[in-house]
Amino acid sequence: MNPFINNFLPILVFFSFSFLLSLIIFGFSIFLAFQRPGTDKLSVYECGFDAYNDARSTFDIKFYLIAILFVIFDLETMFVFTWSVSLSGINSNGFWIMVDFMFELLLGYIYVWKSGAFDW
Repeated sequence: MNPFINNFLPILVFFSFSFLLSLIIFGFSIFLAFQRPGTDKLSVYECGFDAYNDARSTFDIKFYLIAILFVIFDLETMFVFTWSVSLSGINSNGFWIMVDFMFELLLGYIYVWKSGAFDW
């Protein structure tokens, strides 16, 4: 058997199984669930804001800014974690590339801080 197929056959089986399982669960949720819209669906949930009737209502942009900054710095944490796990296996070039990455991340954090994005 082809070594390419040998290596990737378990991944293909896994994706096929997960796709089939998600279709089954989605199908059951459509056919078995009762849809009962009511006033509770339009009430305040976890965010604390009332439901808007008009899409052009004003909304404070700082919530979105904090969320975007969190996503950006959270993705950088993923890179730092993989770097720390593989630190013993990389050469000095990889080490200095990651130090440069950390320095640029620090510069971005200082810029966001000095621009007042964290001030409420």
